[in-house]
Amino acid sequence: MVKYIVKRLLMSILILFGVSISIYFLVLLMPTDFVDQKFASQIAQGTMDKAAIQEMKEKYALADKSFVGILKGYTKWLGGVCTGDLGRSFKYDAPVTTVIVENMGISFGISFVALVLQFVIAIPLGIKAAYHQYGKIDYTVTVLTMMGISLPTFFLATLLIQVFSINLGWFPVNGLVTANLPVDTTPFMRFMDEVWHLVLPMTTLVILSIGGLMRHTRTNMLEVLNADYIRTARAKGLSERTVVYKHAFKNTMIPIVTMTAGIIPSLFGGAMITETVFGIPGIGKMAYDALKLGDVPFVMGYNMFLAILTVIGTLLSDLMYMVVDPRVKLTK
Repeated sequence: MVKYIVKRLLMSILILFGVSISIYFLVLLMPTDFVDQKFASQIAQGTMDKAAIQEMKEKYALADKSFVGILKGYTKWLGGVCTGDLGRSFKYDAPVTTVIVENMGISFGISFVALVLQFVIAIPLGIKAAYHQYGKIDYTVTVLTMMGISLPTFFLATLLIQVFSINLGWFPVNGLVTANLPVDTTPFMRFMDEVWHLVLPMTTLVILSIGGLMRHTRTNMLEVLNADYIRTARAKGLSERTVVYKHAFKNTMIPIVTMTAGIIPSLFGGAMITETVFGIPGIGKMAYDALKLGDVPFVMGYNMFLAILTVIGTLLSDLMYMVVDPRVKLTK
């Protein structure tokens, strides 16, 4: 196993190198850059001359967008990364590492709760749908699955805001805290206020994420329930609960483990569109705002952060195969 892990880690370095150089070139080749975005009004009004614009672009290493110029910029960025320096964010005027660490907490909290709810809801419903194939539960799960897979994030989020925030007035429209909270509000009440603000964002994430997991669980349970060893277990007089949840479900774990490869980056990377629609100051929204302005250091740091988490998640997923299925041997 050690040899396998070492090989995967070495391969991961090559993958991360390819990802980084691709992202860097794509960001630098955007039609506009940070200087154009930041000083758009001055440029449009003619109050900022070309010399000043060029000087600002040179300051942010955005002046030379030729292949050689971009390659030089990437080499400089890569040299900083090798020393642990991801650069300084243009937009947030702070080290990229500091911005990521300080702002991913709220995103992690939202994603973690949504993930737990996703597994608690999707897996039992997938099992029930498979056991009651073509029944009411199965059709209900199928409809929920199609909703989770098909609905765009911004549409569902906007729909929930319209219904539950604007029409019914049950939840806040956006933000993380109420603007006019009394000064003497207790910490517990402030915490509950934040939780109330996060109900709709977490609902959005759960609805959009349960579809795929329910479909995988249902499909694999259907295959397992028709297997010979399940019929043998029933013939021995085992209860249906034991047959379904102990013997059948255990053998559907590999597809579920496969899906966990994306859990780690989703936990720490934030839900970009959801956070933006609901105005949640998480790392996802900050990354979206930075991308719009062409904040090269932050975009690079954020995407490499996600790439590393994805590599780690994929490796852990492969190792988990041996836990859920001892027949799996990691030899390559």
